[in-house]
Amino acid sequence: QVQLVESGGGLVQPGGSLRLSCAASGSIFSFTAMGWYCQAPGKQRELVATFTSGSKTNYADSVKGRFTISRDGAKNTVYLQMNSLKPEDTAVYYCNAELYGRRYWGQGTQVTVSS
Repeated sequence: QVQLVESGGGLVQPGGSLRLSCAASGSIFSFTAMGWYCQAPGKQRELVATFTSGSKTNYADSVKGRFTISRDGAKNTVYLQMNSLKPEDTAVYYCNAELYGRRYWGQGTQVTVSS
């Protein structure tokens, strides 16, 4: 059983920054893919940024140039550095990992961008 624990969400003003963390219960390099999704009220969950096929990264067009995904294998943790935040980035952010064809989710962390 894979466990994912997110942290780092909160309230931030437009233009501000936050860093989300996702700690996994096992080696993050064992996962087929690992990254971040978000879900705003009334919307479907959508991809933000992920690692796939080793070190390849994939970003949603809306966050390219503003968000950066990174990882620390020694800590089994994946990060999402979010800069130049906009009100439309407000959502619950979920960590996701894929292993042997099964997807695992964290509990989510709320990010609110508002003045």
